[in-house]
Amino acid sequence: MDYNLEQFASDNYSGICPEALEYMLQANQGSAPAYGNDIWTQRAADGFRELFEIDCEVFFVFNGTAANSLSLAALCQSYHSVICHENAHIETSECGAPEFASNGSKLRLAKGENGKLTIESIEALLLGKRADIHYPKRKVISLTQTTELGTLYSLDELAAIQDLAQKHDLKIHMDGARFANSVVALNKSPAEISWKSGVDVLCFCGTKNGMAMGEAIIFFNKELAEDFAYRCKQAGQLASKMRFISAPWLGLLETGAWLKNARHANQSAEYLENELLKIESLEIMFPREANAVYVKLSDKVATSLRAKGWLFYSFLGVGGVRLMCSWNTTKERIDELIRDIKEALI
Repeated sequence: MDYNLEQFASDNYSGICPEALEYMLQANQGSAPAYGNDIWTQRAADGFRELFEIDCEVFFVFNGTAANSLSLAALCQSYHSVICHENAHIETSECGAPEFASNGSKLRLAKGENGKLTIESIEALLLGKRADIHYPKRKVISLTQTTELGTLYSLDELAAIQDLAQKHDLKIHMDGARFANSVVALNKSPAEISWKSGVDVLCFCGTKNGMAMGEAIIFFNKELAEDFAYRCKQAGQLASKMRFISAPWLGLLETGAWLKNARHANQSAEYLENELLKIESLEIMFPREANAVYVKLSDKVATSLRAKGWLFYSFLGVGGVRLMCSWNTTKERIDELIRDIKEALI
């Protein structure tokens, strides 16, 4: 198998984009203070404040599981609960880390079409369960943008959830594993689909957007970030050479590559979807709204593709396979995949 070829299993498979790599190389010139006390980390944090048009607290960690788990732990005590979609990454793919980091906060799972929480599904948990001292106290609504099924919360949907959260005195956490892709797809500013829509803390992913590693945790409600630096240190997420996480972020922000990369990934997925739709026997499972395409493939077709070296996920609990496009996906590689799918269907 040629591992240098582009794959569609995940945007985690992609390499480092030139802008992120260039800034990392610049940060490698000489020495710099450790543990985030360097100019790169300060500039990157200020870059996020400018991007989101607000004075926010910014922290950098290695990966998304740490970002989600530690930020939720900052919002919750062990006797609290978090409402999330039943397919949310914090439920299906983080090995109990949110509960572990918070010493036991309970995830309460809600249903919703196309991977999205609805007012009705949230209220069903708020009103349909006990609220006495013998049951975990509700505290947070966790949203994923884009969702695990590649769909998007609209501004109206976010506003409705914000109103509900305020009514019940709940905080809103956003897993922004593909937040950049949602900014492009919705054609809205980062501020509009985050703190202006009631989000208290956002986990903004860099890894899937062209970095080697690194997530930014952004507290728009600064009071919630009290002592968060200590939480990061205790969890082993305070990088000693922090500049090698923050400098690539600065590369994405200052050059606009974070938007360019997301736009390319979304456009590639649109092209992929259109090519799949030309094959009459195939069914697209969910609306393609960003850079993920879910398609139903028979076991025979999937086995044939894997035998030819194609990698993709089919264990996400919703059936079918997920095809994910990245900042470096090429039209030529998409055409190769389409060709092999057509051959497997014969």
